[in-house]
Amino acid sequence: MTVRIGEFEVGRRNPLLLIAGPCVIESEEQLAKTAGGLKDICAKLGINFVFKASFDKANRTSFNSFRGPGMEKGLQMLSDIKRKFEVPILSDVHEVSQCAAAGSVLDIVQIPAFLCRQTDLVAEAARTGKPVNIKKGQFVAPLDMLHSIRKVTEQGNENVLVTERGTSFGYNNLVVDFRSIPMIQSIGYPIIFDATHSVQLPSAGGGVSGGDRRFIPNLTRAALAAGCDGLFMEVHPNPDEAMSDAATQIPLQMVGELLEQCVKIHALTRTLPDIHLPDRGQCSPALSVK
Repeated sequence: MTVRIGEFEVGRRNPLLLIAGPCVIESEEQLAKTAGGLKDICAKLGINFVFKASFDKANRTSFNSFRGPGMEKGLQMLSDIKRKFEVPILSDVHEVSQCAAAGSVLDIVQIPAFLCRQTDLVAEAARTGKPVNIKKGQFVAPLDMLHSIRKVTEQGNENVLVTERGTSFGYNNLVVDFRSIPMIQSIGYPIIFDATHSVQLPSAGGGVSGGDRRFIPNLTRAALAAGCDGLFMEVHPNPDEAMSDAATQIPLQMVGELLEQCVKIHALTRTLPDIHLPDRGQCSPALSVK
C-alpha cells in the first residue's frame, strides 16, 4: 500500500522518502539553515523531502532539559518554514488537546514511540485527516504495530506510516532487528527507518540520552537493503551544540554524502524480485489491517 503526502506517495516502487530536520526547534535561524540545506540536497538526489522538528520535546530524560518553544510559537515557526521553502512539515503531539491545532498546520502528525499505544492520542491524531506517522515503541514487537495502525484506520484515515527506531532491553541501549521491516510491511503500510534514534543510548549521559553516531551509516544502509520505504534522520548545523540529542544528530554538512549512497541502495532494492523461502510454519504470519 502507498500513502500520499501532499504531492507525492510513499511506498513500494516510489522514490525514497526522507523525513529530516533538527530534534527540537531552537531558533528561526536553525530551522531555516537546516530546511534550506536539506531541500537542496534532496532536490539534487530526487528524494521526496519532509521537514521535521519538535515544537515541544516532552519526553526528555530530565525535568530541566530544554523542550522547545511550545505549541503556539513552534507551530507558527514551522508554518513559516513550510511557506518559505515550500516543503511538507512534520512534528509530534503528546496530548489529545494538541492534535487539532497541530493538524491544522502540519502535513504529517507524528506519534512518539513512548506513546504509540495511547489509544485516545492516536485516534485523535487520525481524526485530523492528516497522515499519521507512528513511531514503534522500543517495547513493542513489530507485528503488534497492527493494533496501533488500526486505531488510525478505524477513524477513516488510511494514511499511516510506521517508523522503526530500535528495541530496548534495558541497560541504556537499543538494538535494531531488521526483520521488523518486512514484518511491518506485511501489515500493508510503508515503513520508515529512524537512522538517528536507533543509535541512541537512552538516559546514558547522566540525565540526558547519549548515543554513538558512528553507526548511523551502517544501520541506514542495512535498513535500505532490508527494504524500508523511507528514512527519518535528525540533522543539525552543529550537533555538538544541539539542545537535544546532541550525540546522535547528523551534521548538516555531512548528510549529503550519506544520502547519495542511500539513493543508490534504494534504487537497487526496487529492481530486485522478492524471494519467498518456505518457512515451515515457524515464522510469524503476515497480518492484515483489514
